[in-house]
Amino acid sequence: MNEDLDPDLDPDAVASTLLASLSVLVRRVRQVPIEGGLGMPERSALSLLNRTGPTTSSALAREAQITAQAMGETLSTLRARGLVERRPDPDDGRRVVLTVTDAGLQALQDKRNARTELIARALTSETFTAGELAQLAAAAPLLERLAQNI
Repeated sequence: MNEDLDPDLDPDAVASTLLASLSVLVRRVRQVPIEGGLGMPERSALSLLNRTGPTTSSALAREAQITAQAMGETLSTLRARGLVERRPDPDDGRRVVLTVTDAGLQALQDKRNARTELIARALTSETFTAGELAQLAAAAPLLERLAQNI
């Protein structure tokens, strides 16, 4: 138990409030349509492949907790758009691994940029004071640390 905690702050209440607020924020940001952008399954698969590095379709399906067939269909769409490519596995020539192409990396970056711009527009509106912006800036590293500890 952290001795610096304010005894009037209930960690369960803070957790509940944070989860509700962040869930709404994430849901709204994910709904931002990007012209020529990726749908949720494609974006999820591409992001996962980018994080994990070259891997097989079945390994991605396991990691994403979806069926191999569903992942195969999603990856097929990504390959057709030139966002993912197949290469021989350097460790086992009988297998094929998938990698994100430069175009795939750009598609992910475009989506991140659009989301960042959306949030920046909301923050620069007359909705937030300079003090509130400072509070949000101070909270960002704490939220990151919270995410790392889950």
